[in-house]
Amino acid sequence: MNKVILMGRLTRDPEVRYSQGEQATAIARYTVAVDRRFKRDNDQQTADFIPCVAFGRLGEFAEKYLRKGTKIAVTGRIQTGSYTNKDGQRVYTTEVIVEECEFAESKNASSGDNSGFTPADRPSPSSAAGDGFMNIPDGIDEELPFN
Repeated sequence: MNKVILMGRLTRDPEVRYSQGEQATAIARYTVAVDRRFKRDNDQQTADFIPCVAFGRLGEFAEKYLRKGTKIAVTGRIQTGSYTNKDGQRVYTTEVIVEECEFAESKNASSGDNSGFTPADRPSPSSAAGDGFMNIPDGIDEELPFN
């Protein structure tokens, strides 16, 4: 079985190109920085930088929504390959072919903007509107236990 699950942040905006032909397909390339759980002696690197490639709708999703610093969860498979560069040297590649991608944190958390809302700002249940339902302040949407 070849299955990879990653969670990390994009190191830069995705690079998106479209294939040639009648049915142009989006091909998005990006790198995900994944924190290491443990640090080895004398090892200064605390993250691994994993190259990812997303095709079709996932490529279009990356182009539209993903930006440098966005925290994402990616599921896919590892694919290896090789090519000969212009100097005639063999170059080996390893990348993750994305099969699923989703945000791993809220938009407010990723931008560092919490809209000034804190849990202490929650209204008490007795502050119900005339229809019997509690008023929900703006900006709390990300904190609700359901969507």
